[in-house]
Amino acid sequence: MSTEQEPKTSPLTHLVALARDTVPPMHPAGRPFVLGAAVATLLLRRRWRGAGVLGGILTAWCAWFFREPRRTTPNRDGIAVAPADGTVAHVEKAVPPAELGLGPAPMTRVSVFLTIFDVHVQRVPLSGEVTKVSYRAGKFLSADLDKASEDNERNSMLIRGADGTEVAVVQIAGLVARRIVCSASEGDQVLAGHTYGLIRFGSRVDLYVPADSRVLVEPGQRTIGGETVIAELARA
Repeated sequence: MSTEQEPKTSPLTHLVALARDTVPPMHPAGRPFVLGAAVATLLLRRRWRGAGVLGGILTAWCAWFFREPRRTTPNRDGIAVAPADGTVAHVEKAVPPAELGLGPAPMTRVSVFLTIFDVHVQRVPLSGEVTKVSYRAGKFLSADLDKASEDNERNSMLIRGADGTEVAVVQIAGLVARRIVCSASEGDQVLAGHTYGLIRFGSRVDLYVPADSRVLVEPGQRTIGGETVIAELARA
């Protein structure tokens, strides 16, 4: 009979493990904002304790805004998952951005609107190769307007799956959003559900799938980036 005992763990170790499993990590693009808010909080606190409290709340909110929660992506072929957390604003036929070179044929566009309370990282909708990334300057209209897809500042990315199926995902700046971050480059091999970008402070993400795809979401429905199945894709 073994007399060995399992090593004991301290309450602090349990607390750290619980925090690691409960509190989502932060996207690297948010670190300068959180650090700046923390420094400002310390300076304000020296002058007035009440301002320090408000600054601490602002710092905590900033860290929360840039959260990047872990997600479990469905392991199925022939689907496109949600590129963002938010609310489905439109499901319609539309010509994809001209800069992607896909031609004038309409695809099915699913638009997801993000408020400042939503997770703001964007996730890859389909595993495959990034064949095109294109940034275009533009206006900063409210992201829930129809013409935001055409007129606003945007970053477009085209992905080709292993079977040749192509989908496009477009990050669109909004009324408050003034910075689009995209870490993917042409030629990259990407996996569905992995984070590839971020839009700061209110925005919209459009997903273009082949016109004959079977869309599984409706306007008004909430999506979870990297988890919600948006469409079963029509094969190339």
